[in-house]
Order: sequence, then structure tokens, then C-alpha cells
Amino acid sequence: MNLRKIISLTALLAFLCTVVSSTVLFICPPGRVAYWASWRLWGLSKEQWGDLHINLGALFLLALGLHVYYNWTPLLSYLKDRARNLRVFTPSFAVALVLCLATLLGTLGQVPPFSSLLLLATGFKDDAARIYGEPPYGHAELSSLSTFAKKAELDLAESLARLKAAGIQLPGTNPTVLQVAEANRMSPQQVYRAMLPADKPRAAGLPATPPAGTGGRTLADLCAEYGLNLPDTLRGLADQGIKAEPGRTLRDIAADNTMSPPDLYEALRRTAGS
Repeated sequence: MNLRKIISLTALLAFLCTVVSSTVLFICPPGRVAYWASWRLWGLSKEQWGDLHINLGALFLLALGLHVYYNWTPLLSYLKDRARNLRVFTPSFAVALVLCLATLLGTLGQVPPFSSLLLLATGFKDDAARIYGEPPYGHAELSSLSTFAKKAELDLAESLARLKAAGIQLPGTNPTVLQVAEANRMSPQQVYRAMLPADKPRAAGLPATPPAGTGGRTLADLCAEYGLNLPDTLRGLADQGIKAEPGRTLRDIAADNTMSPPDLYEALRRTAGS
């Protein structure tokens, strides 16, 4: 067997697999949504895709390092001029360096087209959050049923009765939402829905703690969900010196007004009288 061929082919295959895992992680839902809805692609969870990405990336770097080692002489020839003298800053090296620096500085400076790619990724994740649904709060699936019911403003005894009526078994006395979901081959989101009364009234105003993913919601969507009058909300924010547009996300509105998203949320709660 030819070691150089094995290394080159390993680098190629690992690179292709890393491209696939990178693409999946680029378009998949945020972690809180993926874990809540038990999101999977080709039978693999987001965590498994992340594990594959790390190890395949490590294999690619190892194979690439060995490839450089066994092809050091040809690589050095790229840094030689026509007189075969070694020069680091050849025209080819200069172009490669400029491309790398442009990517680095463009990403940090948030300028197109580098910022456009990041916005595209954010768009994919925001769309996935709307499709699969947000948990009541971050990593709610890790909470025990008693803690979850309290934070979700549910009556624990009634919720347990609904789970029993739905044929959902509880592994232990006070399992986590995730443990209940795994024991019954369902998602934490489905467990939550089974705990909800059919006509659960919505509390007036905004919750004291912003639900997970609120920063990615538009102001118009948030007002519609919580029954807030949009024109009154805009006027209330303006009275506090905050400029806002209905179609902008809370994260963007906060950035436009040089404030943090939590501070903007508190301003919204004051406007709503929560």
C-alpha cells in the first residue's frame, strides 16, 4: 500500500464529510430548539452532528498535516521565484494572504459579503425556531417536572394527571422533562403539550423573563402573540427614547438603540404595564 495515497484520500474523504457536517450545522435549529423538539436529520441529533463535525475535522487536519509533511518539497516550490530562490512573499503568497486577511477583517467588521453569510445562517436558525417551536425557557427539557410546571405556570398535580390520562409513563418520582420524553419515545415539546390544559389562558402582558429566542422575534410578532397593541407599543417605546420598527427583531432594535436586548425587553414590559 502507498502511504501517500492513503493520506491524500483520507484528507479528501474527511474534507467532504466535514463539508456535509458543516452544512448541516449551518442550517440546523439553535440548540435550545433542537433539544426541545428532538430535531434530527438522517436519524442523527444536532449533538451527534456536532460530535461528527469535531472528529471528522480533527481527522481532516491530521491527514492534511501529514499531506503537507510528505509534500513539503513541492509546497516550497510555490515560494520560489523564477531563479529558484526561496521567497516567502511571492505574488501567489501575497494573494493568499490578502484573501485570508480580508476574510478575517471582513468577518470581524461585519461587512458584506462576510456578514451576509452570517445573516443567512441566522435566518436559517430563526426560521427553524418558528417551524419547530421555542421552549418556554432555555434548556427547559433539563428541568424536573415540578420545576418545569412552576416556570411554565402550570398546576403540577393537574399536569401529572393529564400525562397519566395520555398514557405517558413517568420514570421515577420527579424526572426531568427529557427523561419523560425519552422513556416514552417522544420529544420534550410533546410532553409539554400533553401537560397543557386545552383552554389554558394566557397571562396578561409579557412574561417576567423573556422566553428563549425572544431576541430573534420581530416586534410585530411579539405584540401579536401577547396581545399588545402595536401602535401603542411603538409610542410607548418612543416616549422612552427608543426608535423601533415593527418588522425589526428585538435584537436588531436593541443594537439600533445601543442598548442590550434585556434592557429593551424591560422597556417593552414597562410599555405593556407588565
